[in-house]
This record gives sequence, C-alpha cells and structure tokens, in this order.
Amino acid sequence: MDAFTVLDGLVAPLDRSNVDTDAIIPKQFLKSIQRTGFGPYLFDEWRYLDHGEPGMDCSNRPLNLEFALNQPRYQGAQVLLARDNFGCGSSREHAPWALLDYGFRCIIAPSFADIFYNNCFKNGILPIVLDAATVDDLFRQAAANEGYRLVVDLPAQQIRTPAGEAIAFEVDGFRKDCLIEGLDDIGLTLKHVDDIRAYEERRKAEAPWLFRAIR
Repeated sequence: MDAFTVLDGLVAPLDRSNVDTDAIIPKQFLKSIQRTGFGPYLFDEWRYLDHGEPGMDCSNRPLNLEFALNQPRYQGAQVLLARDNFGCGSSREHAPWALLDYGFRCIIAPSFADIFYNNCFKNGILPIVLDAATVDDLFRQAAANEGYRLVVDLPAQQIRTPAGEAIAFEVDGFRKDCLIEGLDDIGLTLKHVDDIRAYEERRKAEAPWLFRAIR
C-alpha cells in the first residue's frame, strides 16, 4: 500500500448525498478480485450513457458530459468532495479499489458509511469527516475556482486551502500511523515476520507431528 503523508491535489465535487457502493462500482464488475483495473468503471452508470460490462474499452464509450468527473477542469483530481453518508449500501471492498485506481487518495464528506470508511484506510485512501458548513464552503470554492486544489497534511491533521486557511480534522491515531507508513493488514502482519518464524520453528520442535505431510 502506498504511504500517505502530504497530498497537494486537485479537487473534484460530487454533489450527491447517500452515494452507495453500487453507484461507486456497479455489481457486474465484482467478478474480479484483483485490486486494480476498476478505475475506468468508477461511477459507471453516471459517467457513461451506455451500459458497462467488465472488459469493455471505455475510451470510446459515450460520456455523460453533465457528470463532474467528465468535465475537463476536474481531470486528474485526487481529492473528492462528497456529501452525507458517502459509501453506504453493501460492504464491497471494490468501491475503494475503484476510487483509488481512478486516482483519488482523499475523500472529504460530512459523514461516511462505517464499513466503507474502514475499507478506505485499509486501501490507502484518507476519508476526512468535516462539518457540513465547511464542506458546503469547499463545494462553493471548487465550483468558483477552476483548478481548485487542497493540501491535505496527514501528519499535521490539517487541510490547507489556496487562500491560506487551515482546517483541522480528526483521525484515529493507529489508522493515521498505518497510512503514513503505508501499512495495510498484511503489511502490519509482516512487521512481525521474525516472531512468526520463530514461533513456527518452536512449534515444529514441540509438536513435530503437526507438520508432517498428509498422504
């Protein structure tokens, strides 16, 4: 998992509440359990005017030009502005996979669905909860200023705007450390690989019959 420290990212607004995971990545794309390749299908039913299926070449699909992510000013965005209850619905981990594969590293919203919120941290995305008034102001600034960017400083737990305003945010200390170090659950386990190997060797000596090949 890529580490997250300080992100200077273009902002894209998604001005919809209760965005569920089936909207983030529709169910037909869940056949794959690879973590990559979902970016072209992110928000598939909103981005395109036709029906998407796995393996489709999205480069020539008809675009919904009213959808924010299809507008030239938001191309390359890494920070997503969202509304209440973002990521509700099913618990599919494909949703953060698709967001990350598209290029988003940070999502700012007044609230998130719990499972989606947890899955973001496990996949290198920083979900930030801010009060609704602050999010409203960020939406206004992003709409009024083409190329609007935010600096998201995770070690300092601070968002800095182009106007010089500093917005503090809360994040669990353990999750913060994991993001800064780039550690997912597997990475956390591998930090103890020497202890795991020592335990296995000890168990082989104590109970060798457990390690015999079954014929």
